[in-house]
Amino acid sequence: MIRRYAFLAILLLLASPAAFAMRCGSRIVNVGTQDFQVRDRCGEPFYADTYYATEVFGNDGPVAQYRDVQYDVWYYNFGPNTLMRRFVFRDGVLAREETLGYGVSEIGGDCNPNRDYRGFSVGELVARCGEPASRRASYDTIVHRPVPGYERYRDQRREQWVYDFGDNRFLRAFYLVDGRVESDEPIER
Repeated sequence: MIRRYAFLAILLLLASPAAFAMRCGSRIVNVGTQDFQVRDRCGEPFYADTYYATEVFGNDGPVAQYRDVQYDVWYYNFGPNTLMRRFVFRDGVLAREETLGYGVSEIGGDCNPNRDYRGFSVGELVARCGEPASRRASYDTIVHRPVPGYERYRDQRREQWVYDFGDNRFLRAFYLVDGRVESDEPIER
């Protein structure tokens, strides 16, 4: 009986939020942490992005409430021997944290024109190749209706980032959707 309770206690500890927390130095960052606290504990992100969504409550009723939500996405590079991190904040509160590929020694210093970048996040692309020579964006509005009376509008961002890898004849265009590389192609100068 005691073994059963000990096993249950260990499982509960592993499922606690602290078990999924990330450390920045000796300080813990987990879901629910404020953005200024993350900056204080982890330092400045090497790249940050912002997007917005609109939530509608009571859309089927006589009164609907619209609420704009701001999402901030911060990317951290802790060096080539450590995985990069992506923090997503909803209205200034950490909503989720994701682990990305390995970091780099120097931002923009690991760009290989022959690498397949499909699936890379914007932060990983910037970490590897730096800022693009050119960027363009367009937006489509996506409406989600998960339950009656609730809608969530968000802009789906489509971007074209152009990099100059030094080839005399071609540049390389990356096409991103919602912050991820979807495809790429060479384009003439």
